[in-house]
Amino acid sequence: MNNSHGKKLPIGIHTFSEIITDNYVYVDKTKEAYQLLNTYKYVFLSRPRRFGKSLFLTTLQAIFEGKKELFKNLYIYDKYDFEAHPVIRIHWGGDFTSEVNFQSEVQSVLSWNAECLGVTLDKDLELSSQFDSLIKETYKKYPKRVVILIDEYDKPILDNIADPAMRNYARDMLKGLYEHIKYNDEYVQFAFLTGVSKFSKVSIFSGLNNIVDISLYPQYGNICGYTQADLETSFQPYLEGVDMEKVKHWYDGYNFLKDNVYNPFDILNFCASGHSYRNYWFESGTPTFLIKLIQKKQFFLPDLQNIKVGEEILQSFDIDNIELPVLLYQAGYLTIKEAVTVRDGLYYQLRIPNFEVQKSLNEAILNTVTPSVVEKTKMQDNLYAVLEQADLETFKNYLTRIFANIPYHNYSNNYIAQYEGFYASIIYTYLYSLNMPFAAEDCTNQGRIDMSIMIEDNVYIIEFKMGTGDGIAQIMEKKYCEKYQKQGKNIYAIGINFDKEKRNISEFNYIKI
Repeated sequence: MNNSHGKKLPIGIHTFSEIITDNYVYVDKTKEAYQLLNTYKYVFLSRPRRFGKSLFLTTLQAIFEGKKELFKNLYIYDKYDFEAHPVIRIHWGGDFTSEVNFQSEVQSVLSWNAECLGVTLDKDLELSSQFDSLIKETYKKYPKRVVILIDEYDKPILDNIADPAMRNYARDMLKGLYEHIKYNDEYVQFAFLTGVSKFSKVSIFSGLNNIVDISLYPQYGNICGYTQADLETSFQPYLEGVDMEKVKHWYDGYNFLKDNVYNPFDILNFCASGHSYRNYWFESGTPTFLIKLIQKKQFFLPDLQNIKVGEEILQSFDIDNIELPVLLYQAGYLTIKEAVTVRDGLYYQLRIPNFEVQKSLNEAILNTVTPSVVEKTKMQDNLYAVLEQADLETFKNYLTRIFANIPYHNYSNNYIAQYEGFYASIIYTYLYSLNMPFAAEDCTNQGRIDMSIMIEDNVYIIEFKMGTGDGIAQIMEKKYCEKYQKQGKNIYAIGINFDKEKRNISEFNYIKI
């Protein structure tokens, strides 16, 4: 697809040289590249999948290959010497879900690099020894220090994250490979690694202790992704007549301590589709494992909008003891709301970045507890209609039916046995998916509402209880309704009690305030 200026959209194009020579839209990231090359030798960058990491890595590749002509009119053009260096580029594609496949994929990558660089590898050697030889022989041939660019360094681990045995095999094999970067320091000019997650037990971080993780350095906060200014300049011809506030609501909101940024995959596909609002990024990689982990950890979904974590667990995690908020952040389902210093410690407030991710997470979770997609869609329509009409008796019946229809084997798993959060999370996901003004754990000056919903002229304040307890009394005692009383709307207080034995609603009471 071309715009009125003749530029094409780089859908599925991740190579800098191709984007420039074939006249695709390019958002200049060479200022960040210039800063990196003049500051560090070993660099790691973590960003969610499909966020532009590969494009930035190939930008570095073109710089180190001395292709100055590609950078005309870009920031770095008249500032860098573009001295050519041999480049080893590793991109982990393919299938790593068995030892045979792992060996084959790694051998293929090493052999391809050897062929491109004109050196010979002894394939009878262990893979790690071949990588060591590749670095040394490349240096001897040119002789110039070698640049090593590794894209998606963690893909072989992530591909096996639900298979402990294969996951550990991949981790150990990668450790054996990556440690040779450190061993060959005297032959290395620069090394840059990208990934989704930072695993604490992979040797590239424990062994190569001088690698700098720039993932949360504010000066590199925009190194991947598109800013609002990028949309209003580079993509302006593609977005004529579009409601930009709606685009922002759907796709903006990622933050890495600089500006809010859009995922490029979303924007490119949104423009190419003729401005169709869809879950482009989320649907490109359904997080089945993450959904199961959310359930297993008994995570209360509304909490995803307001999580506080320490700096240390955002930097790395042990794959054998996964902290769910960290994994959700590194995978792109949470982003940074703000950084806060408390008692000399740095903390990050996390939140779901935008409507696409919130809606998609809810739908994915509902799909695990609702036996039929048709039934789920019908229930969503029914819930919206009864709330619009303030028909709370029918609302109660629909909620009861939701829990009655959840297959029994879902209840037999210990992650939902006896906790209030499961039941509230199911209602939360259904109601949030209706796309109406909604707040969970809604803040007031007297306490916290479990859930509040606004639709047309009606406001619903809902309090959940496991077993006994008077939710309406708590709503009245805490004066939760006061913040809405000046809005001239109908206000309803609803108390919902759950019975863990019946696995359903035991009491449903409501009053109009």
